[in-house]
Amino acid sequence: MTCLLEPPFRCLPPFQPFSPPRFRCYAAPGAQPLPSDPDTETLVLPLDGPKERREIVRLAWEKLVRWSRSLQSRAKTDVLERTNKIVVLGGGSFGTAIAAHVATRKSPLEVNVLVRDPEVCRSINEEHHNCKYFPQHELPKNVIATTDAKAALLGADFCFHAVPVQFSSAFLEEIANYVDPGLPFISLSKGLELNTLRTMSQIIPKALKNPRQPYVVLSGPSFALELMNKLPTALVVASKDQKIANSVQQLMASKNLRINTSSDVTGVEIAGALKNVLAIAAGIVEGLNLGNNSMAALVSQGCSEIRWLATKMGAKSTTLTGLSGTGDVMLTCFVSLSRNRTVGVRLGSGEKLDDILSSMNQVAEGVATAGAVIALAQKYNVKMPVLTAVARIIDNELTPTKAVFELMNLPQVEEV
Repeated sequence: MTCLLEPPFRCLPPFQPFSPPRFRCYAAPGAQPLPSDPDTETLVLPLDGPKERREIVRLAWEKLVRWSRSLQSRAKTDVLERTNKIVVLGGGSFGTAIAAHVATRKSPLEVNVLVRDPEVCRSINEEHHNCKYFPQHELPKNVIATTDAKAALLGADFCFHAVPVQFSSAFLEEIANYVDPGLPFISLSKGLELNTLRTMSQIIPKALKNPRQPYVVLSGPSFALELMNKLPTALVVASKDQKIANSVQQLMASKNLRINTSSDVTGVEIAGALKNVLAIAAGIVEGLNLGNNSMAALVSQGCSEIRWLATKMGAKSTTLTGLSGTGDVMLTCFVSLSRNRTVGVRLGSGEKLDDILSSMNQVAEGVATAGAVIALAQKYNVKMPVLTAVARIIDNELTPTKAVFELMNLPQVEEV
């Protein structure tokens, strides 16, 4: 809800996507109500001081709570009730966190995690820990690991794809014969395929040789560790098929995980890919100790570049300012848990890229995505100075210090 705290103290209708009931408050002398709207309830209250203003806030909150409880009482649960088996492709940190979360939604639910490492498989099944990524976190007993793709996929109701983008095509081609053509794929992977510039919504149906494979992308500001710790998180699922998006929402939403739905697959995927490259840039600023002003300027410019390219590709601007856009940018650029930001910090501190990557046990997608992003920008004729600088630093054609100098000496322009 947006409140203008000046006479006549009108409470404007709240923003989407939460879509709560709308109401307005007005009471100052001579105040006029907003235009008539049958879906808006008007609360007329005296505004003589702080006590009256607190009363407006209290009534607004109570109405919001009643609306929320009303929706919860009518919420559908049939998807979860009829789901018997989930498969997660990939036993990395985020795949493991999603498997653990879904497994807690219903104890009889069988959650299979397809892994390559026999030791990880053993530790999950015998010790109920992922020894590589979460050795201190106990996994639900209904999380079962396997190295057998056929067994993992047999009878699955939903499939979560958590394989890094650059390895996804080859991996999916290997298992394509075991995939049911109607099995919904929920992609957790963020990035662009380096040589083809394809997103996961293009990679998955091509690799499975099924252009009609049901597809959903899940994205938003989320660290696997915080999901494992059951901390409050909000994500977005996007699909061109609203029914499938709603089904995934019902499957995953819980008291500590909020799931919004969207139809803007392009916006969610492009924002998720480009924010990783921007996070490397933010890390470089941190590694160079350039200060907070520089960080704010760089991330603002990077967000504009993401918007320029994404909207050219058909994304909605509202998507780019939501959870999967601005939300994910904030988390990835400003928090030390970010793998891509860590790469940038170490680059800015003078380390070599090869040394950085060889010391990491997880994939920083932004490194591979940077070159693809610039090729995509050229295809759509979009200038992206910050993200281009990151690509040149990764290619060892520009030092971080030189990149800052070049960026600061770009022509002064009108902000758009």
